Amino acid sequence: MNWHAVRSIYLFEMARTRRTLLQSVLAPVITTTLYFVVFGSAIGARIPEVEGVSYGAFIVPGLIMLNLLTQSVSNASFGIFFPKFSRTIYELLSAPVSHFEIVLSYVGAAATKAILLSLIILVTATFFVPLRIEHPLWMVGFLLLTAVSFSLLGFILGIWADNFEKLQLVPLLIITPLTFLGGSFYSIDMLPAGWRTVSLLNPVVYLVSGFRWSFYGTADVGVGVSLAMTLLFLAVFAGVARWMLRTGYRLKP
Repeated sequence: MNWHAVRSIYLFEMARTRRTLLQSVLAPVITTTLYFVVFGSAIGARIPEVEGVSYGAFIVPGLIMLNLLTQSVSNASFGIFFPKFSRTIYELLSAPVSHFEIVLSYVGAAATKAILLSLIILVTATFFVPLRIEHPLWMVGFLLLTAVSFSLLGFILGIWADNFEKLQLVPLLIITPLTFLGGSFYSIDMLPAGWRTVSLLNPVVYLVSGFRWSFYGTADVGVGVSLAMTLLFLAVFAGVARWMLRTGYRLKP
């Protein structure tokens, strides 16, 4: 294992966050605060509780998951896209760095940034609503697995995209809508039976449900199913990323 190379790429990616601090950290925190004001106050006044939890507190895991998914994908996709766009990726591919070390560096940095932002949002939420975390180890586990899984997805998108428009296509048109429709702001048990069945086809439902269970002990689906889906995402995305690097898909002329 070439730890020097892994550390260099990782620190370079983390330094990019410091250079864009307002965009990377402050903007998502302000957006989340607005969600609390709009959803927590306006809608929360009409929906006092959901499954025995105040509505403002109920949406916190969903808001964290929304930011975790979007930030993981965006950070990883931009991280690998820019070297490809500037053609400096060829220097990395010709260096004595394995495919695993490349993925570990970029995905590790993207996941770290997404997790740190999620923790900042969690702390911010405590100023608005009373929170409790019944299963802290499970919460950390879901946070880590989800961040790594969707950072791998972002890594895949960064290699696949050949322009900036495609880079934003999946996060804006797929990830964000699926998260909004995945029970982030409501329980799917509140839906009619037919719509609840349709919602179960949304993979984000299982991520949000498992993460919310770690907070309040209530879930729309079994926590074991949520964990299995998260591990499935991790395995599939890791396999695709490995295949792309091994074959040079959209990396080698």
